[in-house]
Amino acid sequence: MTTALDPISSNGQQSQNLSSSNGFKPTHAEEIHSRSIYEASSQYRHWRFSAERLKNIRETLNQAAVAVIRSAFENDEVILLSYHLRQPGSSQAISFLTASEEYSLVKHYITKVTQLCGHFRFSEEVEATAVSYLKRFYLKNTVMDWHPKNVMLTALFLALKTTNNAISLDEFTSHIPKTSPADVLDLEFLVAQSLAFEFAVWHAHRALWGFRLDTQELPDAPVSELDPIFETAATFIRASRLTDAELIYTPSQIALAALWSAAPQLALAWASSKGQSESLTQVLSNIKAIVDSEGVGLEVETVRVIDKRLRICKNPEKVKGSKAWLKKQQEAEEKAKIKRIKKAEDARKAMEDDPFGGELLAESQEKPATVIDEDDDD
Repeated sequence: MTTALDPISSNGQQSQNLSSSNGFKPTHAEEIHSRSIYEASSQYRHWRFSAERLKNIRETLNQAAVAVIRSAFENDEVILLSYHLRQPGSSQAISFLTASEEYSLVKHYITKVTQLCGHFRFSEEVEATAVSYLKRFYLKNTVMDWHPKNVMLTALFLALKTTNNAISLDEFTSHIPKTSPADVLDLEFLVAQSLAFEFAVWHAHRALWGFRLDTQELPDAPVSELDPIFETAATFIRASRLTDAELIYTPSQIALAALWSAAPQLALAWASSKGQSESLTQVLSNIKAIVDSEGVGLEVETVRVIDKRLRICKNPEKVKGSKAWLKKQQEAEEKAKIKRIKKAEDARKAMEDDPFGGELLAESQEKPATVIDEDDDD
């Protein structure tokens, strides 16, 4: 089981809980304390993966979505004709998005979260939480089913509420062009459901604040240089949000990698003060490599090309007015109707039955009452 140096409280304290494979050797007390906090979190238990596992999840989702959408296309003559595809099987000519292209589009909309948070002056906690929600959503869904634009807005609005920074929906949407309250609310339950209603998120920027407090107490700490060092580290953490780092590594690993990137000797001095092994540099190096190579936004033209193709290969069951959408709506209405009829029938039967248990009463009347002799006399 891979664990990590994880933040244990909002005041910046950390527990030293990285597995020996990562070079950390926590004390028994520290390990127990950490397990009662971070390791008990839904993030630790449900939202941590290997890089290979993430790739597999996305490719599996992508392949399943392509199969479903291709089938829907074949059953909708209107769609085939709109793409000038007249024969069954001609949907093979459609160029569906790959898992990598889907990920690129999600990554682009992560940058939009940052822009909106800057416009509204939302806190970094809100921004980081919304980004986490967006990433997690697309580990259960594909962009061919749900376009990232509306999911991004819903994730951000949900993050405002879960971090206790809520604003009114009207205020939120009025500042975003071509956005109505329905665009946000229509997906809110779907997003929450995809998150398994697990809204708490542990963030690297909070762990970094803990390091900031600790390093002030280190012997020979470069106190006058700490502010620029930690600003550089904070920039590293913001860049890490454009990567899968938070889905692979723990918040404190990312935070320490940020500090190590900005001031290697200070990071190692902190680790030494906590009794940690220098072998952890391999983990920090791996994180830095991910952020350096992937922590940048995409070219606008690249995004436009992907988005243009998405308009063609989007799931018609999610497009209002399409034959597939109407069919799915009809099926949902029929299921709801059957459910209502069954509920009404159950209520009718309940009314016909004696609410006082008539059958039991009848049985008791057929049996002669047992006389109990309470007289002690012989």
